Amino acid sequence: MSLGVVIKGPEGVVLAADSRVTLTAERKGSPPLPINFDNATKLLSFSKPHNYVAIVTYGAAVIGLRTAHSYIPEFEVELPKKNRLKALDYAERFSKFFLRQWKANMPDDYPGPSMMFVVGGYDPEAAYGRIYLLDIPRNPEPIEQNPGDTNFGMTWGGQLQIASRMIHGYDPILPTILKRELEIDDDSLKSLLSTLKENIEFSIPYQVLPLQDCVDLATLMVRTTIKSQNLSIGLRGVGGPIDVATITRTNGLRYIQRKSITIDEEES
Repeated sequence: MSLGVVIKGPEGVVLAADSRVTLTAERKGSPPLPINFDNATKLLSFSKPHNYVAIVTYGAAVIGLRTAHSYIPEFEVELPKKNRLKALDYAERFSKFFLRQWKANMPDDYPGPSMMFVVGGYDPEAAYGRIYLLDIPRNPEPIEQNPGDTNFGMTWGGQLQIASRMIHGYDPILPTILKRELEIDDDSLKSLLSTLKENIEFSIPYQVLPLQDCVDLATLMVRTTIKSQNLSIGLRGVGGPIDVATITRTNGLRYIQRKSITIDEEES
């Protein structure tokens, strides 16, 4: 499932993602088994002049037999050679590209999770960043998150049991339990959840968070999820190295932490 985090702050955009891909192995006569690979790249970036935008992905691990990262060279070929685009333009092009790949390689009756993308970056000459959410294939139209110049905040997705408890104060399954046990309608549930958030949600002043604090927060979300899953029973869908990058209006993309290709010391 993964966990991807993107923060729109006053000093820049921060993106963080884990490196675990979980696939299901099925053999005739045996129950399906989750298989983890811990070196996938889920923080996607591009070469100049397109280094003022980056993307994190979570949800479905592959399209056909390929990860999202494996398609990036093909996507970059379609970008303008010299001109930098607006963040929304990147999001729209990215969505159309991956929807095309999905339709060509996935069954029409696919029942699993969508491949999700959070696009973050800066428009040319813009003071603050823009964040867009893409759902491939179910809702490919980019949806802006925290719209407006000074509407700062965090967008995250994937395996949310830990992250949601940290920020909202409750597990994502709580609304379903409340509606069933209290026998309330959707409007009453919405009102109850609003009251819960007002009283127990972790209060974060995004509008004053320095870039370093945004990096710390994004990293905390992913790292805490990994550590908590390692100590609990359940699907360990978040793991491996954590990739973290910042984007600022003056310097563009900068990796704060990025896994590299190495040789295992025991095998060298």
